[in-house]
Amino acid sequence: MHADVVIIGSGVGGSAIALQLAGTGASVIVIERGDNLPRELQNWDAEAVFGQLRYRTRDTWLNGAGERYRPGQYYFVGGHTKFFGAAMFRLREADFEELAHEEGVSPAWPVAYRDLEKYYDLAEELFGVRGSAGQDPTEPPRSANYRHGPIPDEPVIGQLREKLRQQGLHPFFMPASVNFGDGGTCVRCGTCDAFPCRIDAKGDAEMCLLRPALKQGGVSLLTGARATRLVTDPTGRRISSLEVQTRDGSLTVTGDTFVLSAGAINSAVLLLASANDKFPNGLANTSGAVGRYYMNHNCTAILAIDPRTVNDTRFPKTLSVNDFYFGGVHDRWPLGNLQMLGKIREPMLRGALPYVPRKLLEYVSRHSVDLYAMSEDLPSADSRVELTSSGDIRLTWNRTNLKPHERFVRKVKRLLKDAGYPLVVSRRFGEDTPSHQCGTVRFGNDAGAAPLDPFCKAYDHQNLYVVDASFFPSSAAVNPALTVAAQALRVGEHLRSELTRSRTASGDHAFDGGRHA
Repeated sequence: MHADVVIIGSGVGGSAIALQLAGTGASVIVIERGDNLPRELQNWDAEAVFGQLRYRTRDTWLNGAGERYRPGQYYFVGGHTKFFGAAMFRLREADFEELAHEEGVSPAWPVAYRDLEKYYDLAEELFGVRGSAGQDPTEPPRSANYRHGPIPDEPVIGQLREKLRQQGLHPFFMPASVNFGDGGTCVRCGTCDAFPCRIDAKGDAEMCLLRPALKQGGVSLLTGARATRLVTDPTGRRISSLEVQTRDGSLTVTGDTFVLSAGAINSAVLLLASANDKFPNGLANTSGAVGRYYMNHNCTAILAIDPRTVNDTRFPKTLSVNDFYFGGVHDRWPLGNLQMLGKIREPMLRGALPYVPRKLLEYVSRHSVDLYAMSEDLPSADSRVELTSSGDIRLTWNRTNLKPHERFVRKVKRLLKDAGYPLVVSRRFGEDTPSHQCGTVRFGNDAGAAPLDPFCKAYDHQNLYVVDASFFPSSAAVNPALTVAAQALRVGEHLRSELTRSRTASGDHAFDGGRHA
């Protein structure tokens, strides 16, 4: 099997690249280890999704202490966006610059916000993001307002918004990729965040990027195909083929350009597993940084409980607060982002609190308003992804910046009590929830310190790109999906130009350069 461009992974990064190259005359194949996620009643069943872990991988990993666990990984067409909460934030302008934190420094990116701004615009258009500009005090410059207005608050969330305003905060409508509104397909099912959408109303990578790419032509999709090794030519400078394991046996896929978009953990693992005589420490790893600098936001669920009121909200993810993002008057140091969680159900609580009686958990879930405090995790070379001699993935996460995160959580709990909630409880997310994984194959201007250049091309190889959240040199403190999409659209445009130049030089005029996605 051969293609001009071989893309490994069908999440945001891989699917955005595929869309940029669709209809250009180039042959593109997307290799996905999972299958299409089935549309079934269990999609919206909390017991199936959280109690039975119906869709979670059965693979196990090792943590830094050598303990085995089952990670929150989902392998389906569309990647983790099939289960994401639809939050589509731009990084703040200062997130691209060096930023001091209480426990260290968040490094500068090799690109500036202005380099991604037009691609943020395009990504928001493709994902049908709903939002309202001008409300968030940390919002970066925009060329225009959102194309679609925000998803409105339900009554309980609207009341919380007003109570936060009364405390001097600036709550804003969370940008969300949900097909809601006139002619939209969203029915406020009550199971959006962390659930798959049974009616395709959530704007995930499959719906918004991959399906349009497949329709335009030139792009094909191979599912149930796990990439196991990248093979180089004798010089080691070019990737010549990809070894794939399918249900029917092994397969070799050759190509001119390879794009690795398997997620920050699995992309690093594949590079490490592809070590050869020329690159004994793994491909793209002359810098020694592949697998290192793993980051995953410090996140805490905060439940504000009012026994006097039942919270019957079905889609709560309409509110967010960034007043604490850079600290400002609230703290000397950056604290992070506050947003709503999807409505908590008893099976979700049961997984974290297995020894608490179910009736009590059901009571809490009916009477709680559920929030999500997120702080930046700073890059550390000791936080890393490794491949053991037995082939196991070992993920060592040395969490950073926990002091300001804990202070942030305390501030939020005080705000909620002042808003009239008599009981506020919290629980931090653990290492088994790598939903915002990033940083393991970071990009930069120095080949001695970063595996990738500013266009996510490997310094060590002429035809290898890594385009998923692994390229992040810092994690910032907002959800990463939109930034992955923006950079992937930028890289895809660059690849299209490179392919056009190559075809023109070789006299192949069948390739017309395509059009902008």
